[in-house]
Amino acid sequence: MPRRIAIASDHAAFVMKSELAEWLRGEGHEVLDLGPANADSVDYPDFGYALAGAIAQGEADLGVALCGSGIGISIAVNRNPAARCALVSEPLSASLARQHNDANVVALGARLIGTEMAKACVTAFLDTDFLGDRHQRRVDKLSHPERSPA
Repeated sequence: MPRRIAIASDHAAFVMKSELAEWLRGEGHEVLDLGPANADSVDYPDFGYALAGAIAQGEADLGVALCGSGIGISIAVNRNPAARCALVSEPLSASLARQHNDANVVALGARLIGTEMAKACVTAFLDTDFLGDRHQRRVDKLSHPERSPA
């Protein structure tokens, strides 16, 4: 099923972002490329915040965030309570992030995995649905920490 997918990176992941955006379009998805436009040095938080904003504003259904390790941009994305970003490096984690955590953004480290593994992770992420049920109350607490008794 075609989706609206926002994608963003920093300079370290520019090449992978470009490859994934082209591949996603070829798969029939609508891709919102939030940059950067080239491999010049940029600050990953700016692009993580932009991606999270696109999710929060309903401009995209799901997102793909990339930086050298995937760590920095995933932290930036997760600053927005509407975003649930999971850093993954293989397809099982991508599937579990959707099934159990209703992740709406997947983060990848371009210096840690290759493009084919990134495609496998994104495919697993897109092909997996949230299970809901007992997981829903936990996911609700992610955006509303005040609901947690701890």
